[in-house]
Amino acid sequence: MQRLRIRFRRGSELKFISHLDVMRLWVRALRRARIPLVYSEGFSPHPRISLAAPLSVGMTGESEFMDITVNRAISPHWFMNAVNRQLPHGIEILEVYPIALSVPSLQSQVRFAHFHVEVATGKSEEDIKADIRRLLSLEHLPWHHERDTGRRNYDLRALIDDIRVEGCQNGVCTLEMKLRCDEVGSGRPEQVVFALGFNEYPKAVQRTKLVLSAQR
Repeated sequence: MQRLRIRFRRGSELKFISHLDVMRLWVRALRRARIPLVYSEGFSPHPRISLAAPLSVGMTGESEFMDITVNRAISPHWFMNAVNRQLPHGIEILEVYPIALSVPSLQSQVRFAHFHVEVATGKSEEDIKADIRRLLSLEHLPWHHERDTGRRNYDLRALIDDIRVEGCQNGVCTLEMKLRCDEVGSGRPEQVVFALGFNEYPKAVQRTKLVLSAQR
């Protein structure tokens, strides 16, 4: 068996596709490319495929990670070319490399996520920078959001590593965020936007990078 780590991008063409549909898309593409997948055991076997951190609906991703296990050694170059030919416009494999079967799960290695966030606002760039300084100066920021399973309370400040203003133009401010993304919790860019005093949901959110605990 061989374990492959895939780095890929997911563009705006597929940003409204659910996580489940994205996984189905990958399985179809891998099967059409005749990739020798390894399946789980049990009553309902499924390919051993795992994503680092699923993207929320409406977001794009420039450097996402996925691990798959195959039943024999194959060339990463051949894999990338074969699968890319089966993928729809808007999703593309950027890099493939083998990793040891003993490496911890991909999900357990994720530590931070970087985001590029665009927000409509009438605030000046200096006012936004002041709001960021105030937020980052806090020790705690009690927050909550509603989920299907009920209300979740948490400390939003603990999930924020850094925020900076990239620039403001024509009523749109661009923020760069580095947010925590691990077993303790995952920072949500839209919640950070609201915590900064913006009244509208972001116009665009792009996850630009995932930071793993053990980069190769």
